[in-house]
Amino acid sequence: MFIGVYNNLVRVLYPIAIRRYIEKRKKMGKEDIKRFNERIGRPKMPRPQGRLIWLHGASVGESISMLPLINRLLEIYPDVHVMVTTGTTTSAEVMAKRLPERAFHQYLPIDNPMFTTRFVRHWQPSIALWFESEFWPAMLSTIKRKNIPLILINGRISNKSFKRWQQFDFIIKELLSCFTACLGQSEEDAYRLRVLGAKDAMCLGNLKYAGLPIPVDINKKNEILAEIGDRPIWLASSTHDDEESKIGRFLKDLQNKHPNLLTIIVPRHPNRGPEITQKLRDTYKLNVALRSASEQITPQTEVYVADTIGEMGIWYEIAPIVFVGGSLIPHGGQNFMEPSRCRDAVIVGPHMHNFTDAVNRAKHADGLIQVNDVIELIDTVDQLLANKDLLEAKSSLAYNWATSEAKVLDGIVEKIQGYMVNEDS
Repeated sequence: MFIGVYNNLVRVLYPIAIRRYIEKRKKMGKEDIKRFNERIGRPKMPRPQGRLIWLHGASVGESISMLPLINRLLEIYPDVHVMVTTGTTTSAEVMAKRLPERAFHQYLPIDNPMFTTRFVRHWQPSIALWFESEFWPAMLSTIKRKNIPLILINGRISNKSFKRWQQFDFIIKELLSCFTACLGQSEEDAYRLRVLGAKDAMCLGNLKYAGLPIPVDINKKNEILAEIGDRPIWLASSTHDDEESKIGRFLKDLQNKHPNLLTIIVPRHPNRGPEITQKLRDTYKLNVALRSASEQITPQTEVYVADTIGEMGIWYEIAPIVFVGGSLIPHGGQNFMEPSRCRDAVIVGPHMHNFTDAVNRAKHADGLIQVNDVIELIDTVDQLLANKDLLEAKSSLAYNWATSEAKVLDGIVEKIQGYMVNEDS
């Protein structure tokens, strides 16, 4: 009932209002003009022969978490191609660099039944794997109508979403009815999915635990190491607005304790690099170099702002201490498993509600340091820089936890194989 009303409403509103909104997004650089045909369900790429597995994730985090699963599926099925869809230009850039052979990227169409029908008719996927919590009614109903198995992978229902959906349970129940199976990323998520009406909902673990090593450009890494020399370093990664200022306020004090210290900051949104650089220079009188401006790290550089895409692996490999941002502010945190797999000592702030289950598991294994505020963060960095044995212990514990959790991939692949077998029979 809801989906039918939604689809009819979108058909009416698209030429009146939605198209204007899309045009505004184009002007703001939020749409890929050269590939906009994909957003209206008219892909230029021909469909590859044979079976096609389709994976969809909203943005960078979800698309990166897919990579271990993509590689495993391509190993198991040598005749299969994989299509990854996302909705952001940044995720498209990342996927272009990291997708293996026989895998390719497309933009998810705007959620208009005309566009979604064209898209599904063109690609004819054998199975669709939907990541986390982005529920587009037109697309989900199109997949269901075409009798394509649809599995929710790493499904996440936050406290806020759960309460909201319970008020509109008739809507979420209809949306979840489009899924053949739902795999929650935690037992709590699986429970909430069942309460909201999902069929065959269970938890096999969080796929983000099974991430691949981040690619590293060895030549660039060696160039950076040559510039740094033997200086002590630490990294603040995936930082959000105001976190850089919170940290910047205490950097002079930290440098007094650890002379020649270099702080590397990698903002979550690279376009903020110049703004961060200027603020740290003006407000805290720090000597800051900006990577996007090709500014080198000199002996005088106190902070290096690495505002680039696709180089996170370099920073995780060269920095033994990593603070993961989005956690000093009420954002909910970012993926802290990646630096753990790189054998770094990993620190997060108090606001990690996007990763509650992972944080609890990591802390239980003593593989994660969680601080309450920026003062505790700076104190913790100070202790790790001063105590090599403590740093080595925390790094090893983080690595041991991250690698032990990677087995989640096996269970998820087995679930998917069940539906691929059904297709063959």
